[in-house]
Amino acid sequence: WKQAKKQGFIRGAYHYYRPDENSLEQAQKFIHTVRLSKGDLPPVLDIEKLPENQSLDRLKLGLKRWLTAVEKQYGVKPIIYSADKYHQDFLRKEFHEYTFWIANYNFWIEEIKDDWQFWQFTEKAVIDGIPEKVDVNIYNGSPKMLEYSLMN
Repeated sequence: WKQAKKQGFIRGAYHYYRPDENSLEQAQKFIHTVRLSKGDLPPVLDIEKLPENQSLDRLKLGLKRWLTAVEKQYGVKPIIYSADKYHQDFLRKEFHEYTFWIANYNFWIEEIKDDWQFWQFTEKAVIDGIPEKVDVNIYNGSPKMLEYSLMN
């Protein structure tokens, strides 16, 4: 984390959301753990699973509670990371005011969809110096736009 900053990399932190657990407790754990500074990505909420013990309405309420608490703490709207299908089925309409980071490894497209700020198109890239396969993403904008979207 520290070395990434020293080397000039854009860094960020995400929270893997657990649908059947208390959303505010999850937000507090993230806030307690993550220290963001100027030049970092805004906080990212990773939502990939449907709840087993609650309704979709309760899931969406929990997501909104997490997003609101984290935005209040950091002073910036979090990014929502999810799979394309999950985004289409459960998030796009009710969370349209948020930036989306979409994972879709099933196809290659020339133009990223307008509501995708980031597109994670593979989880199997090989990068010199990294022993494991890694995710690779495309940012939907210019370098200047990316700079404006970082923490101030």
